[in-house]
Amino acid sequence: MNTERHELSDALISGTIAGVATGLAATALGVTERASPAQPLTATSHIVFGDEAARHREASLGYTGTGFLLNHAATIMWAAVYEELFGKDADSRHVGKAPAGGAEVAGLANLTDYWLIPERFTPGYEKPSSGGALALSLPLRGLLASGRR
Repeated sequence: MNTERHELSDALISGTIAGVATGLAATALGVTERASPAQPLTATSHIVFGDEAARHREASLGYTGTGFLLNHAATIMWAAVYEELFGKDADSRHVGKAPAGGAEVAGLANLTDYWLIPERFTPGYEKPSSGGALALSLPLRGLLASGRR
């Protein structure tokens, strides 16, 4: 049980780091590609609101807030996968294995998000912008924290 609790807290921490990193990356891409910092996260809310969300350029609690929460939930889910498969490598500061694991999980996320699930449930970044920081951010919790395991 104690190990499960560590894995859950590690996934929450890693997912939060990844959520903030991907949110910031999406915001930066929104500025550089579409001159609208809110649009990439707002577009993610298309899962709830449909394609209108991808066309909404201004920040709003409804669209942007929903997009942020959906992105955050997804990054926590992918962080749980990362922690299960590669968390010990990050905790042990394997600076080759941990980032490679982040890239593998990000690749799996991309495959799942853009090829395996219906378009309605894709992240939505592809509508106004591209890219993300998932691969680089997943290993940070373990690489930056002191080894616990």
